[in-house]
Amino acid sequence: MERQIISASTMVGDEVRNVEGEDLGNIEELMIDLDSGYLAFAVLSFGGFMGIADKLYAVPFDTLTYDFDEKVFIVDIDKQTLENAPAFDKNHWPDMSNMEWGRNIFNYYGFEPYWDRDKF
Repeated sequence: MERQIISASTMVGDEVRNVEGEDLGNIEELMIDLDSGYLAFAVLSFGGFMGIADKLYAVPFDTLTYDFDEKVFIVDIDKQTLENAPAFDKNHWPDMSNMEWGRNIFNYYGFEPYWDRDKF
């Protein structure tokens, strides 16, 4: 398999779809764990109308795959699951370094937190 490396800044704004092809918003931000260098969360902007009243959702970056042909992220999350996920607004971000908060997010999506794995 060929390595595929792209700039994080080029991913911000990219569309996110689920495996059924439904639009789940856009990448608002990428969150990096500076202690480990691990790309921890993608923050999705979803809902609202034309960017107004969008809610933000942190999803474990592990849930995303990138389709280089379509230039879109694909996630195996249905729309209802995302709509019911913990959300926040652009003026009130959670403390993403809080391990309890992060563990709750990973668990919500059915993933083990990367910091609990033997190696990441």
